[in-house]
Parts: sequence; C-alpha cells; structure tokens
Amino acid sequence: MPGIMEISDLRIALFSGNYNYVRDGANQALNRLVSWLLEKGAAVRVYSPTTDTPAFEPAGDLVSVPSVAIPGRGEYRIPMMLSPAIKKDLKEFAPNIVQISSPDVVGHSAVRWARKHNIPVLASVHTRFETYPRYYNMAFMEPPLEAILRRLYRRCDAIVAPSDSMAQVLREQRMNYDVGIWSRGVDRNIFDKSKRDLAWRQSLGIQDDEPVIGFTGRLVMEKGLDVYSDSIDRLIRRKVKHKVLIVGDGPAREWFEERLPSAVFAGFQTGVDLGRAVASMDVFFNPSITETFGNVTLEAMACSMPVVAARATGSQSLVEHGVSGKLIRPGASQDFADALQHYCEYPEIRAEHGAAGEKRAEKYSWDRINGALADTYIRLIRQRESGGPPGPQALR
Repeated sequence: MPGIMEISDLRIALFSGNYNYVRDGANQALNRLVSWLLEKGAAVRVYSPTTDTPAFEPAGDLVSVPSVAIPGRGEYRIPMMLSPAIKKDLKEFAPNIVQISSPDVVGHSAVRWARKHNIPVLASVHTRFETYPRYYNMAFMEPPLEAILRRLYRRCDAIVAPSDSMAQVLREQRMNYDVGIWSRGVDRNIFDKSKRDLAWRQSLGIQDDEPVIGFTGRLVMEKGLDVYSDSIDRLIRRKVKHKVLIVGDGPAREWFEERLPSAVFAGFQTGVDLGRAVASMDVFFNPSITETFGNVTLEAMACSMPVVAARATGSQSLVEHGVSGKLIRPGASQDFADALQHYCEYPEIRAEHGAAGEKRAEKYSWDRINGALADTYIRLIRQRESGGPPGPQALR
C-alpha cells in the first residue's frame, strides 16, 4: 500500500508559451501557482520562451525554450521545438507530472515526451484560442483549430479550466473525459474599494460627478475593442454623461485612441497603481469573448463595481445578471450601451450591484484554489501508479 503523497513530493515540469516576457492574466496565475508550490516544498521547473527584456521576474527556475518572434506581433514569441538540451534537462529533473498551459508546438512535444516516459499530463486552458481568427477576418479557421486542440487535449490525462462555464464548453467540444476547475483568485490587498482615489482621477481630467466606464487589460483586437468603441459611440450620441478610462497598453492602442478620442488612456499599470486605477472606476465594461475566466472582471468586482460583460465563458461564471452586473449578447453594442447608460444614470443601482459583486469576489482565495490544483496533480500521479492508462485517445 503506497504511502500518502504530499505536495512536497511533487516534481512538476510546467510548459508555458509566455511565462514572463509579456504580462497577462494567465502567466500571472502561473507564477503565483509556482510560488505557492515552492513554498509548500514542491519542485517546479518551468520551460518557456524568454527575452532579454521580460515584463517581470519569474517565479521558480525558468529554462529558455527556442523560439521566434511572431510576424506582426513581435512582442510575442512562438516556441519552436523540444530541443535535445531541453529533453536532457527534463530527464535530469525527472518530473512526476507534466503541465502544459499553451497548445503550441512545444506543448504538443511535451505531451509526446510525457507519454513516452509514462508520466501523467495535465493541461490548463487559459484562453479560447479557437475564437481568435474571427477578430482577423479568418473565422473559417475556427473548426480546424478546434480539431487541433481536441487532438492535443485528448492525449492528456486531464484538463482544467478556470471557470465552470469554460469547463462546460470543453465538455461540449469533447476535449477530454476528465475536465476540472482551476479557478482564479484576487489579491484583496491590491483590489479593494478603499483604494479609490478622486485626486488621481482629477489629475486625469475626470470630474468627481462623472461616472467612469473602465477597461483594463492588454490592448489587442481580440479583447473586443471594436464592440467597446461602438458601444461608447452610442452613449456619446445619446449625450449620456460619462468618462472612459482605459488602463493598459498593446499593439492596438493607437487604433483604440483614434476610435475613442475623448477617453483617458492611463497606460500600463501594475500592483498598487493598478488597484488604485480600478477602484477609481464606476462601471467595468468587458465585451471580450476570448477569456476563459476574466481576471480583470474579478478584480473590478473586488473593488465593488458593477460589470457589463459579454454573455460568454468566464464572465458567466462570475457575473450574476441583474444582481452584480449585466450579461449581454456578444457583439450587441446597442444592448451594451443600454446597460452602461443604466449604470451611469442610476448611482444607487450601481452601488447595490457593486456591493453584490464584491461579496462574490470574497470567495476567491488563492490558497484554496491552488491547493485544489495540487490535489489534482496528486490524483493523476496516483492513477498512473495504480496502472491507469495514459490520456484518452478518443471520445465518443
């Protein structure tokens, strides 16, 4: 009878397409996970493309994977191969579980390597990659992309999604038999209504009585910036009193600034500065359908703010329609504008729905969330040790 396995017995090889060279919600969650695992005594080795100018210092040991810049999006890199040097490093590290967090070439190779060495694989799903082509007029690519993802995820022992709604999508797409939840937490030391700063708002030219419609995140078209702009245009034509505050940066910033010339662009913010910016908004607007969870949505809720979001994966698991915000049909700019106008014109409802969102945000503890994922690692290792087969090849 094998002894009880502890978190300190884990040896995790984690593969990421972007662990720290560009900051985003997914790699922030991965770095927080690695820090937590290391504190608990686990061994973790991270394999990811790297650059000379990373966005932040990585948690844990980071091994550079060969990569090239993506044409037209040079800030991102494509992992190229599981090189002999990486395979040698993996062998010496001797993981007892492999996690992939990006469905790229190296992710596929890591799954093949793990299966060859009879090591269980967990895939964490962080974004809906199959939806990206629609933002670049290539929607015809979605079915083949979904098929490629299915082939990869079916070869894993299990997959985890950050929300119930995304997990259901993965089940409906028949990605794997074993679909679990690895949710996201929020740092209440940073994201809290007490961080609201009217003087900071005033320094940006925002009056105290102007309802602020906010956005935080990387400025890329797949975040629904076109729908965001169209919805704000409708508010302007209706002469609804408001101010738009955009926090973040990215390749679409110039386009976004041209579309919203009256908006305030505060640029990239992090840490306490980001918390201040979010808490200083009044309504959070997130029309994106690509997020599997929506870290920015949870952060806004923690700051006691109602959320107007697309009725899509991620947001559906966080926002309760008519209680803590409004969930709108994706792309429906008139309906988005109606919801935003309602919150701008009725501050008492704004406060009531914001308080409901803050109460829900209190449930998201990082220790509990990461502990549940560690339990999944241990379960998969035990299943393999007891003679369980590698990940399923096909689903009916």
